[in-house]
Amino acid sequence: MGFSERLTKIRKEKNLGFPELASLTGIHVTQLRRYEKGESQPNLDAIRKLAVALNVPGDMLLFDDDERKPPEDFLLQFEALMQLSAEEKKIARAVLDGLVLRHQARKLMHQEQTR
Repeated sequence: MGFSERLTKIRKEKNLGFPELASLTGIHVTQLRRYEKGESQPNLDAIRKLAVALNVPGDMLLFDDDERKPPEDFLLQFEALMQLSAEEKKIARAVLDGLVLRHQARKLMHQEQTR
């Protein structure tokens, strides 16, 4: 489902018409219709206004439910992390951050070598 469909669905679930949403966001009705038809994409400020007016997280407008979840093969580990102490979570986050940085550095080095 794309942004336009998610916006339409959420707006209708909140029982808001275009005039009401326009009033809450300060975004013109015509522009809101363009968003819902997929004729235009909102900028970050418009997404923020829509999220506040609809009382939903911005992620809900941008991503499908399954797009922001950990991969299937990591679900058990992520569930286990929830049981760790605050200090253990801090350590786990540092380890993950280190792995991500290492991966990004290797990727950049590889790109430099292929130039």
